[in-house]
Formats: sequence, structure tokens, C-alpha cells
Amino acid sequence: MLKAQMGSKPQLMSGVAYLEDGKVVVRDRTYRSFLIQRGYGFREGSLLILTGEEALYLLSENKLKLLDEGCELGLKEAADRLIAEDPDVWVRFLIYRDLRDRGYVVRRGYGLGLDFLLYERGTYGKKPAKYLVIGVSEGKPLGLNDLLRDLKAAISSDKELILAVVDRRGDVVYYKVSAGFR
Repeated sequence: MLKAQMGSKPQLMSGVAYLEDGKVVVRDRTYRSFLIQRGYGFREGSLLILTGEEALYLLSENKLKLLDEGCELGLKEAADRLIAEDPDVWVRFLIYRDLRDRGYVVRRGYGLGLDFLLYERGTYGKKPAKYLVIGVSEGKPLGLNDLLRDLKAAISSDKELILAVVDRRGDVVYYKVSAGFR
């Protein structure tokens, strides 16, 4: 379904972020600009706020040092704290990591159930996202009405809908969802 795109992963510089009130905040102007150009985070005033999955990805790539009250958090500690705020962050992280590793730019989705907007390599900031991605854990029910709602949203925005299923081992399998009948 989704293939790895040609070329190596872009190199990222390292930086520092702070866990504050359940948010991952980047203050450094240079690192903030670097991340924004590559499709990470969203602006909140003069700060850059990373989503939980973005922070976990950057931590897992050793490109982020996350501090909480002056103490550096490893991946497990950061995941535990972020999961306490958002129980679905680990599943989103697994999907996010897989898509980033395949060369896509991944942004947080909008609306109920739409986890990600997915941009093909080289199109971020130039073209709209090509895909909407919804993520689920294997064995977790997904309502047909919810899936139809998300499919309608994808069709109305001229995007393809992708269902990302995370299995028990943490592997991600992708399915294209389409309106095959009318």
C-alpha cells in the first residue's frame, strides 16, 4: 500500500524540548525553525509545540533531549508521561515512526478519528496532503459509521483514506479505504 520512498532519511539536528503541563515545548529559535521547515509541531505564540508522537519519534532518533523540571527523560519515561495524558499516543507514535521512516511528512489530522495528514516527499508546503490516515490497534473495534464518516471527509477533500492497523508486535499494516460501490 504505502511504499518506502527512494533516498535516505533526511538528517535532523538535535535540540532540547521541555515537558510543561502535558505539552512538549521547543523554545530554541534555531531548532524551532529547523523543525517547522520539516513539518514538525505547531506554533503557539513564539513557541513550537510538538505532538506526543513527534516528541517520541525525535527521542527515538536521538534528535531530541526532553526535560521535565530539569530532569532528562528517556523514551520509556517520556512515553509513560505522555500516555498518562493521551492513552492513544503510543499507537500514533508507531504509525508516525513507520511513515516518517518511509520518507513521508506526517502532520496531525483534523476532526474526529483522522489521526494524520500524509504528504509525499518534497510536497510539504507546496501541495496539499495526499492522504488522510486513521490508526487503530489490532483487535480494537472500529465502527462502520466512523469509517464511513472518515471516508466521506477524505472524498470531499480530494484525498485518499488509509487505515493503519498496528498489530500486537507493533508492526503497521496499511489498507486503502475506498467507496467501491455506490
